[in-house]
Amino acid sequence: MPIPSRSIEIPAGKYAYFASDFHFGIPDYETSLAREREVCIWLDQIKPSAEYLFLMGDVWDTWLEYKKVIPKGTTRFLGKLAALSDAGVHIIFFTGNHDLWTRDYFTQELNIEVIHEHSTFKINQSSVHLGHGDGVGPGDKKYKLLKAVLRNKICQFLYRNVHPDLGFKIASFLSKQGPKHKYKDLEFFGEDKELQVLYAKELLQKQHIDYFVFGHRHIPNHLPLGAKSHFINLGDWLSYKTYARLGETMELLTFDKNSA
Repeated sequence: MPIPSRSIEIPAGKYAYFASDFHFGIPDYETSLAREREVCIWLDQIKPSAEYLFLMGDVWDTWLEYKKVIPKGTTRFLGKLAALSDAGVHIIFFTGNHDLWTRDYFTQELNIEVIHEHSTFKINQSSVHLGHGDGVGPGDKKYKLLKAVLRNKICQFLYRNVHPDLGFKIASFLSKQGPKHKYKDLEFFGEDKELQVLYAKELLQKQHIDYFVFGHRHIPNHLPLGAKSHFINLGDWLSYKTYARLGETMELLTFDKNSA
């Protein structure tokens, strides 16, 4: 499958920011609200210097859109996104495996572009391959089959005929069975076993990419791939509060609520 490509320009003194895996909604309301407040502080911090904001998936632990219904909560966060968009910041949302049933709400209400596939961007002079990072690389056939079912339009249509209260309850229960809730089990397996890294290396055999930027694994990582390419996993905001910033180079940074 050909990889779409597009070019964007970042003016001098401005940056593109990348963050993923906020997982709003877990493990409970109070903890999620505290995390949401921290993300909102971060958005205020980057607002003066942000030209683009890339949200790289799993912003919510459960996100379903019905025709007239969206999930309750995260009002502060959505308000911040609206303010950023109204101020001229370009926001692009790559859906993850927990918010892949995103439809047109963000585009209509917040002027946020929604992308469902991995894509390569030319950002100034850097080529950047972006996506949530789920279902890439060799193997993992069970998950890839599940993802295909979840993305099937007929399956989505049938599920949307379930009452939203029940639909959200079922989806929330299933989402909490994943390994991201078991941090003692999360470890980096090495670049010869990590599916995202293997995917990046395979793609590098076909075309040069300066930066690969993914979420999903919840383990922040900035790994050189040869002399000129870099693999970056954004980590998450459940444990690490990490994000990336692209100016002349890409940096993996940690949120500090006391930063100016």
